[in-house]
Amino acid sequence: MFSVVVLLFACLVVTRATILAASPQSPAQDPQTDKPKEEAKKDDVRKNTPGQVIKPGRNLKLDVDLALVNVTVTDPYNRLVTGLDMDNFRVFEDNIEQEVVTFSAEDVPISIGVIFDFSGSMSNKVGKAREAAVQFFKTANPQDEFFLVSFNERAELTSSFTNSVEDLQSSLMLTSAKGRTALLDALYLGLSQMRGAHNGKRALLILSDGGDNHSRYNENDIKRLVKEADTQLYAIGIFDEIGYRNRTPEELNGPSLLSEITEMTGGRVFPVGHVEELPDIASKIGMELRNQYVLGYRPSNKAHDARWRKIKIKLRAPKGLPPLNVYSRTGYYAPSH
Repeated sequence: MFSVVVLLFACLVVTRATILAASPQSPAQDPQTDKPKEEAKKDDVRKNTPGQVIKPGRNLKLDVDLALVNVTVTDPYNRLVTGLDMDNFRVFEDNIEQEVVTFSAEDVPISIGVIFDFSGSMSNKVGKAREAAVQFFKTANPQDEFFLVSFNERAELTSSFTNSVEDLQSSLMLTSAKGRTALLDALYLGLSQMRGAHNGKRALLILSDGGDNHSRYNENDIKRLVKEADTQLYAIGIFDEIGYRNRTPEELNGPSLLSEITEMTGGRVFPVGHVEELPDIASKIGMELRNQYVLGYRPSNKAHDARWRKIKIKLRAPKGLPPLNVYSRTGYYAPSH
């Protein structure tokens, strides 16, 4: 009798377990609310995150609060100084020292625009100037991109962005020197074209004998645009000697104008005494662009007031080095919102 009861009890237990296994499981209960908890699906994705519209030609900046400054360091003989560390630099914004949080000295892809003077005053220099441009292109990396603006009395986009140095060289050979000089218009066109650049690092190289006598834009227009553009400007100044500058006040002011606008961006003018020096100087500028330090800091002034912020870079040079020269942009406009 006892064995029959045990057998009957075992059958009931197995039957109940089978029924529970076959029936659908109810959701887990929240012990505080007695309501079922919602289980997250593995492929569940939030769809209420607002998207950011990136317009063509605009770069996506992952850290909008990080200010990046390209810095060139040279010795008293104008030779590049490499091998410095983060601790060798101090950054000041509006005279307040900032904390440098990122540091790099790597060669990165560059977007470069060449602004080439084909005005009549260049007629006896244009051959060597072409050689200089070709020498500059030889310093390029495969990821670099270039465009070419040529100008005399009007500025023209001769070649839009391309990775083909051969195409640029061919374009240079098709233009002859003649007419007046619209240098400021060419700079405006070059800076406008740079908005379509694909690389974060950007530079313009100007090959000109300086001066302007036929532009629609004026100096103030260009200086304002240069301040707004995150682009370094370099110039090879093929200037006539002072005694031979029997030209307009605008042309006489050419060297100082080029110096002012290039130094605002952390670039500079390389004056040429003899046209034979042109290719070597162009190569030197190319090497300088490849051997710059990039300092990153988050400005202590968080105001989005669209005001101009002055930047000053100072060196803690290692012991034993002579006085060094530092080149960097002089400031930037804070975001407006």
